Amino acid sequence: MRPDAPDWLASARLTLGRAALGPRTEHRGRVEEVGDGVAMISGLRDVRLDEVLHFEGGQVGFARVLDPDLIGCVLLDAATKVEAGDAVFGTGEVVNVPVGDALLGRIVDPLGRPLDDGGMIEATTHLPIERPAPSIIERDLVTEPVQTGVVVLDTLFALGRGQRELIVGDHSTGKTTLAIDALIAQRGSDMICIYVAVGQKTSSVRRAIDALQAKGDFSRCIVIVAGSASAPGLQWIAPYAGMTMAEYFRDKGQHALIVIDDLSKHAATHREIALLTRQSPGREAYPGDVFYIHARLLERAAKLSKTRGGGSLTALPIAETDSGNLSAYIPTNLISITDGQIVLDAPLFHQGQKPAVDVGLSVSRVGGKTQAPILRESAGTLRLDYAQFLELEVFTRFGGMPEGRVRQQLTRGARIREALRQPQHMPYRLCDEVALMLAVQSGLLDPLPLRAVTTFRMRLPAALDNGAPEALQALSETGKLTPEARESLMAALSGLATALSAPPAEDAPAKGTDQP
Repeated sequence: MRPDAPDWLASARLTLGRAALGPRTEHRGRVEEVGDGVAMISGLRDVRLDEVLHFEGGQVGFARVLDPDLIGCVLLDAATKVEAGDAVFGTGEVVNVPVGDALLGRIVDPLGRPLDDGGMIEATTHLPIERPAPSIIERDLVTEPVQTGVVVLDTLFALGRGQRELIVGDHSTGKTTLAIDALIAQRGSDMICIYVAVGQKTSSVRRAIDALQAKGDFSRCIVIVAGSASAPGLQWIAPYAGMTMAEYFRDKGQHALIVIDDLSKHAATHREIALLTRQSPGREAYPGDVFYIHARLLERAAKLSKTRGGGSLTALPIAETDSGNLSAYIPTNLISITDGQIVLDAPLFHQGQKPAVDVGLSVSRVGGKTQAPILRESAGTLRLDYAQFLELEVFTRFGGMPEGRVRQQLTRGARIREALRQPQHMPYRLCDEVALMLAVQSGLLDPLPLRAVTTFRMRLPAALDNGAPEALQALSETGKLTPEARESLMAALSGLATALSAPPAEDAPAKGTDQP
């Protein structure tokens, strides 16, 4: 090297001297055709399923169909800049998403890219979206309750940590609201909340996020958005990405609750991708693996054994029906996969019974063993009494006014139905639910008009805080109701019922207002 050579030239020569020279292999293919978010690629014979592919324009996709001559690649970005003849490069890696505590309180897309104003996310690590479900030996019994704050769920269809409970119903019957209320109720618990929006309208997602930010603990929530305007590939991977992010906390010994809204749209996206990649259609044009894609997804929700840390992942998938048809293809598949279903009824919703839960069709196959003992004790025969009331109500429409025991059952059933109503985004505490069930089962609400029962339900939390603070503290600490605490609760409930039963001096009660 000449003494007068510039410093940068000397540095370049040094770098070239250390570089590994020689032949280098490169997996390169060619786009044959592209359209509707799917590209058919030739020349990549060594690509594996779900491998990430890079296009020369910077776009990203993943291999979904492996045929001998063509690779069906689903794009994860807009397809407007991908054209036939473009070069495609294999990476050898499957789709991964960031996981970790840095995602808490953030709104991201299924790839972990931020959609809010919080800046870039420094993830703990990256994990593949497709992961095996825990084996049977790695699981434990579902014994711990998930308090949703929704009276009709906690009393009649209790959920357990590690359970998979389907929320199913027609369009606009309150499915998302019910799930969001369950997430809001975790603001005082140790559960991490994940909300996955698949194919939803931007306005619906915005309302859900606003509710979580206003009423819940958003610092312990992760929102994953793949809206209706997103690429089909993003909508397809969204539930799997959400599960991977939730599994990070489960595997650490923590507890997580994930809501997938909804799997009906995810199945439609899967059908769209399958038809575009020329897979054989089956029933209702769905491909043959439509059951498997949801089975392997929901099977990842589980309660782990103590040797695995004792964490849990509870799943609340949502599915939409058409005219209440539960025997449709996708709802039937999901009902057979999950541990129970919460069925929302459109006629009940339009009658003002919200949440519009159909107690006859809904069931929780696990939660009865996980329900808080004090709540199970206070609810007693609530479900049986309510079911008998619904049958009697139908029969009495054809005859005159019943008398005796039947009239008493109708009166009690009407009060039960009114007690099960609940405004949205206002979850109850466990002590509120216990007190409400005590009031219903003891007959304390029977003399009250229905309008007074509504007022009783609304004023109940404040009345308990003022009239029985010691009983509430004992109940929250021990989970049991001593005779002294029960007496204190009943005294506060009786005082509230007495105040509501006495009409104002200036107003005379209207005729018929006390009839159920």
